[in-house]
Amino acid sequence: MANKRLYVGGIPYTSTEDTLRAAFEQAGTVQSAEIVMDRQTGRSRGFGFVEMDEEGADKAIEMLDGKDFEGRRLSVSVARERTPRD
Repeated sequence: MANKRLYVGGIPYTSTEDTLRAAFEQAGTVQSAEIVMDRQTGRSRGFGFVEMDEEGADKAIEMLDGKDFEGRRLSVSVARERTPRD
């Protein structure tokens, strides 16, 4: 079965990849959970990506999009491919 990459916005700056992974594991098997960090400061940028199987990803969107996670509202959707910058 194919994996889906999910975009996750609204991640609290205090969250870790482990807490993010744990939240998404309620919906299915997580292959990877990544919080994007600022290159200059090394601090969280408040968004990230979770990769999981298709069924789990669909369930995660249903379960977690718009829900409170450690004090902030998550925005969960299927990640779009990066468009090349000029």
